[in-house]
Amino acid sequence: MTTKYKQTNTNGSRDRTLNVAVVGGGLVGSLLALHLGKKGHEVNLYEYREDIRTAELVIGRSINLALSARGRKALAEVGLEEALLDHGIPMKGRMLHDLKGNRKIVPYDANTNQCIYSVGRKHLNEVLLNAAEKYPNIHLRFNQKLQSANLDEGNLSFVDPTTKETTDASADLIVGCDGAYSAVRKEIVKRPGYDFSQTYIEHGYLELCIPPTKTGEFAMPHNYLHIWPRGKFMMIALPNQDRTWTVTLFMPFENFHGIKCDSDLLGFFRQYFPDAIDLIGQERLIKDFFKTRPQTLVMIKCKPYNVAGKALIIGDAAHAMVPFYGQGMNAGFEDCTLLTELFNQHGGDVDTILSEFSRLRWEDAHSICDLAMYNYVEMRDLVNKRSYLFRKKLDEFLFWLMPNTWVPLYNSVSFSHMRYSKCIANRKWQDQILTKVTYGSSFALIGAIAFCGYRYGDLNQMHQITAALQKLLQFK
Repeated sequence: MTTKYKQTNTNGSRDRTLNVAVVGGGLVGSLLALHLGKKGHEVNLYEYREDIRTAELVIGRSINLALSARGRKALAEVGLEEALLDHGIPMKGRMLHDLKGNRKIVPYDANTNQCIYSVGRKHLNEVLLNAAEKYPNIHLRFNQKLQSANLDEGNLSFVDPTTKETTDASADLIVGCDGAYSAVRKEIVKRPGYDFSQTYIEHGYLELCIPPTKTGEFAMPHNYLHIWPRGKFMMIALPNQDRTWTVTLFMPFENFHGIKCDSDLLGFFRQYFPDAIDLIGQERLIKDFFKTRPQTLVMIKCKPYNVAGKALIIGDAAHAMVPFYGQGMNAGFEDCTLLTELFNQHGGDVDTILSEFSRLRWEDAHSICDLAMYNYVEMRDLVNKRSYLFRKKLDEFLFWLMPNTWVPLYNSVSFSHMRYSKCIANRKWQDQILTKVTYGSSFALIGAIAFCGYRYGDLNQMHQITAALQKLLQFK
């Protein structure tokens, strides 16, 4: 195989035109093909499904996507950010539904009014594939399922799921963008000493739909992510361009399994989501609920992500996460940004590029996996608590007062490019500051009360107030 050299990079190394095999033509794979194709590499994009642009039925997850700063940056680098923002629906906060149908707005960013965008998975994938197809050095190959690979040698074998015809291929670099159940990662996991963990949570999800009103409008205010938080489970709804809502019910499998018939379902919804029955429609609710089974949710952590300078995994293949922070796609897109930056820094030194990617990325990937798991607790339960709302108001005030110093956790994750691990460290620092201030202020107040009680002799009242303050200090 011949390798063509291009210009000398700023660090003294020369860029190489690589023959790259990208396995997986979903969101991350098609975006990576664009990033690499734009740099002049020869890219073959292999996807086991048929072309979704012509398929009547797209098989796979259809949870709506929340596009935020990290994903926007990666799209901007290939000239697609504005096209997706024009299609997306801005969501400026959460709208919480209580058991009585009352709604409360909790903005994402009360100071600068930043928002996230609801985008359709299929539409975004189509936009990326259409853009990739325009590059003569990007080749789209559908109905190609990876069945084996020799990563050290760069050899791959694919099979067409419909015709059973096999195809052999080779590449300088193999990149697995083939999701949580990655075939490329299965080859890497076989290697001695590889760190890998897979965690299924006890909660699953099932999709429903809220149709437009009879006049063709949105059935609810559409610039919000709607949440029905119910402690151990929740339901969310994201707006679509056709005025429908993609509704996703998340709850423990034991709750799903306890709903066996129409009356069970309607009784459950009347108890926990009464306002949603009319929004969805009783007949449609029954039909949609029982037509599919609840799906599993998995978190995957592993490292390293590379095999020398020969193979790499990114996106869900490297760090699958539960969907509750809306960062799965954004994190995968940020992988593309980081990889492109490393290509720019190190030119044709692929060994260094891939090893640096693993070194720089694994801690951040593990961090966002943990944050996504935490955010499920926040969305289904904590958003109803006064302590959560008070902390959010306090964060907003301090962010307004010190915008360059005090950045709330959600803002740092969704509206900045701060490393995910740094976002967690930043939050811990903020918690420590607030704890010290709270304790310091409380002890000062206790001391003042003690002094007044001693001076004026009202010792009984002093003891009562001090005991009450001590109880307040016992928090987490």
